This record gives sequence, structure tokens and C-alpha cells, in this order.
Amino acid sequence: MRAVDTNILARFYLRDDAAQGHIAASVLSAGDVFVPKTVVLELEWVLRYVADQPEDKVIECLAHLIALPGITVEDRDEIDAALSHCRKGIDFADALHLAANKACTELLTFDDRGYARRARKLRLKPPVRVPHS
Repeated sequence: MRAVDTNILARFYLRDDAAQGHIAASVLSAGDVFVPKTVVLELEWVLRYVADQPEDKVIECLAHLIALPGITVEDRDEIDAALSHCRKGIDFADALHLAANKACTELLTFDDRGYARRARKLRLKPPVRVPHS
């Protein structure tokens, strides 16, 4: 099994470099590829903030990635849960943190204006709460 870095996946999805895009497609189509969840997280960031892709397109790319045959994504179920939370308006990184901590009783954050409020409204588990003194 071979692991891939974010730039392999970025070239595959963005097709912004024909030669590297072709190589990336060959790597992925050969199968037996491992994608760490940190690479998935970085890919989301690259697609949204570097390549300026719309959120729905980014979610579509990540959903495609975790469904590719021959590709093993670390903690695939967590990535899938995070994508589900994303479709409801939670930032992908926050959604992944939440999915990775599903066995915890709560997730603490100081992000009350965004993350905590949205998570409470959606009744996501574990509950997201802002700690107070």
C-alpha cells in the first residue's frame, strides 16, 4: 500500500497541471492507496481557500474520494460523518473534530458565534459547549 500527500489529490481534482494530473490519476486508478485523514483535512483547505472552490464542490470531491475503489481513507466513517455535518453548515475542520470525538461527553470551544451555536441548533453529538468560569 502506498500513501499519498495532499498535492497528489489536489492535482487529481483540480486538473490545474496536465502532466501531474495525469500522474495523479494513474496513481489513484492503480489502487492500493492510503489517504491519512490529515491529508483529507488539508485537501479540503486547499480546495476551498487556495483554489477558491465553492463549498458544495469541495464536499462533492471529498465524498468522491472516500468512495473511490482501491482507496483506503483513514477513519473513513469519521470523514463521512464530517461531510454530513458540513452539508448542514458546519465547517469541515470543526465537523471532523466533532466526528473524531464521538465517544466524548462534550466538545469544548470558545467559538460561540459560529461552531457552538450551529452545533447546538443541529443537536449534534457530542454536544458542543462554550466553557464559562
